[in-house]
Amino acid sequence: MIGFLIKKTLYDLWDNMFKIVVLNIGFLACTAAPVLLPGLAKGFFPLEIIFAAIGIFICSVYLAAAAFSIKSISDNGTFYLNDFLKSLKAAWPAGFVMGGFLFFIFLVVTIILPFYISMESPVIGLALAAIVFWITIFAILSFQFYFSVIVRLSPNLIKGIKKCMLISMDNTGLSVFLIIHNMIVLLLSVIFLLLFPGPVGVLIYIDQALRLRLLKYDWLEANPGANRRKIPWDELLIEEREKTGTRTFKNFIFPWKD
Repeated sequence: MIGFLIKKTLYDLWDNMFKIVVLNIGFLACTAAPVLLPGLAKGFFPLEIIFAAIGIFICSVYLAAAAFSIKSISDNGTFYLNDFLKSLKAAWPAGFVMGGFLFFIFLVVTIILPFYISMESPVIGLALAAIVFWITIFAILSFQFYFSVIVRLSPNLIKGIKKCMLISMDNTGLSVFLIIHNMIVLLLSVIFLLLFPGPVGVLIYIDQALRLRLLKYDWLEANPGANRRKIPWDELLIEEREKTGTRTFKNFIFPWKD
């Protein structure tokens, strides 16, 4: 399943490169808010935090709209850039929740963990820091699916969060793999100034992963009592592989010449 996931995502990224670059440019423009706004209030700590929060929420709403827009790519379709503007209305609540989560991570890294680590009682401080750290790790593993879960499974935000946690706990290996893979992708994207694949490419990869992983649950529902550790992925992915097809190197680089 992982091999096919990487292959299909690579094809979809390549086929939609221009649109992905445009969406990434928009996101990079949004990042100016959390980067520059706190500087306007330098020396006024509460105001710096407020401005940082505003910037984080702006970026999160943008990513939410992008996630709603790129769903059609995972579904073997395409999307138009004006679909992004239409998605903003439906996506902003999910983006607001994600903004709250990212702001929580920001507070954990900049305030909460340093405070616990610097406590006079090192045992209590380190114990509290360890608890907060592992809670944060679990939250990150779960929330990486958040946008895709909202788009595909549940527009209800509370139910969406619960589904993210359940999916992460039931697919721990995939969750960890996605985090590591996407960090590597973002690091490699720096070569292209985060324009490609960039954050939007990561969103597509996560959405592809969730869409394919849902085939597992459809199969388990149709086969009650089946061994959850022995999912027949070769059988489940037959139709997906037919739709995706294969490409020669020549076709991949110069599709009009094949």
